[in-house]
Amino acid sequence: MKLGMLFVFTGMLAGCSNFTSAEENYEILYTHNTVEKEQEVNSSEDQYTIALVSKVDNISYFNAVEDGAREAAEDLDIELIFRGPATADSEGQVEIIEELITQEVDLIAVSANDPAELSAVLLEAQAQGIEVISWDSDVSPGSRSFFINMVDSETLGRHLMDTLAWNVDESGDFAVMIGTLEAPNINKWLYWMEYQQKIFYPDLNLVEVAVTDDDPQKAYKSAQELIENHEDLIGIVGASSVGPPAAAQAVAEAGKSGDISVVGLSTPDLMNSYLKEGAAQMVTLWSPKKLGYLTVSLSKQLLEGNKPYDGQEIERVGRIKWNGDTVIMGDPIDFTDENVDYYDF
Repeated sequence: MKLGMLFVFTGMLAGCSNFTSAEENYEILYTHNTVEKEQEVNSSEDQYTIALVSKVDNISYFNAVEDGAREAAEDLDIELIFRGPATADSEGQVEIIEELITQEVDLIAVSANDPAELSAVLLEAQAQGIEVISWDSDVSPGSRSFFINMVDSETLGRHLMDTLAWNVDESGDFAVMIGTLEAPNINKWLYWMEYQQKIFYPDLNLVEVAVTDDDPQKAYKSAQELIENHEDLIGIVGASSVGPPAAAQAVAEAGKSGDISVVGLSTPDLMNSYLKEGAAQMVTLWSPKKLGYLTVSLSKQLLEGNKPYDGQEIERVGRIKWNGDTVIMGDPIDFTDENVDYYDF
């Protein structure tokens, strides 16, 4: 029925005890059309239909998000739809959202490949009485109620650059592998990575930003080309989940494990063997299962007429932050060969 090892790095910037950013101090605080309505939306007896749209289908990161979302749907009596396009593009997402509008779901939660390309269809969804939120990668603020972010973008971008610097003695040529140029979350991370490098690691030199479109095979080919084209390369930062495993595989096959350091964002399951073999040094991530669980939980809460609030305790997730239109989930984790076996996602 349509119903209308953990690294806590608070303030630990290399040589920046007096630094104040444009987004307040650099700090992390971890704490773990329509059918007429028969009842008011806040009736706990109604089963809502909530749809999560990912950037792309069937990669490890979004599979883990789906696992968490389905756990929440079972716990909260939600009918869940979880879909993503075959390739990481906005056209596929638009088609999915148009189908969801036709199905008259209650809420659409989307991780955007390109926010500008999604605005029109999301506004159409809202006009049809469907609630819209974003998660993982934001859409245009005017086309959603709020955004669920995993961790503060500045914090994450700076930390990724720190993890590279720690592993390459703060000097040399490095490259960054990203998913898509249009994704707002990746653009923010990249901005703060470059900012951190220029201010605190002037002897590091960014030689290339490679676009992978979140495609594992394209990422692997890109990593091979980075190694071939930059003979003095000493580090690769993978800023999307397919980047670090592709880079680590290419580094190992080139016989450069230990000579080229690999860091970035990926899941411990994907990176376990590479970390242990020395083809990668460190990866960072939040719990994607928690992100899925949180997204479904807050979606139901919104359908019941309630927005998140700062310090709210979410069952099986923890305490969240709220700044008016954005949720910060928290809990970034660094994985190394010493702690990777403790995590299973």
